[in-house]
Amino acid sequence: MTQFVFPPSAFVPIAIGFFGLGTGYFIWGGSALFGFPREETPEVSRTMGMWGFWMPGFMQFITGISLLVGLTWFQVFSVSASGKPASTSALYMAAVAFTAYGIHWFAMAHRRYIGSSALPDAWMAIAFFLLSVLGVVVFIAVSDIYVAIVFIGLSLIYLTEVPTRFGVLPMGARLVGLWQVLTGLWLMYLTWAVTLTLAANIKLPF
Repeated sequence: MTQFVFPPSAFVPIAIGFFGLGTGYFIWGGSALFGFPREETPEVSRTMGMWGFWMPGFMQFITGISLLVGLTWFQVFSVSASGKPASTSALYMAAVAFTAYGIHWFAMAHRRYIGSSALPDAWMAIAFFLLSVLGVVVFIAVSDIYVAIVFIGLSLIYLTEVPTRFGVLPMGARLVGLWQVLTGLWLMYLTWAVTLTLAANIKLPF
């Protein structure tokens, strides 16, 4: 029986997921925080839905699936993008999160595209708050504060989303937008840091 052994790769595809989610947070969070576009017409909602499906949805989903395949089938991700030995437990957490958040964005984007109710998102936000806190715990446990900050941002987003969708935090939508924009900025920094390290050997802290 022939066995194929693949060499370890430092090209962990996390920058793809970081950029996709960051773009989604700029679009959706920026709209909620700054009120532009001013009127949410059906045309605007459909455009927001399309961006949500392809950027934070599809880009996170392919990142999560790539990580899962690389960790389980081919076992190639033993080196991190920074050149240090990779923590497979942390990469597994990243794979779970990217996959789950990608599919979650598919659902939210479709909901917005067809104009269906956002009220059931209150229950969804509880599950994703718990997943976000799990990410904080895992990445602090492996001393990766840079990615832990992403999950802290996610935790704040969903912690605010819960009372907002249940109707007990009237200004919550704007606060969610603030957390999304701030988290989006951090995700763009991580996109730069990972890509510059891998593509140009220019090392930014991450």
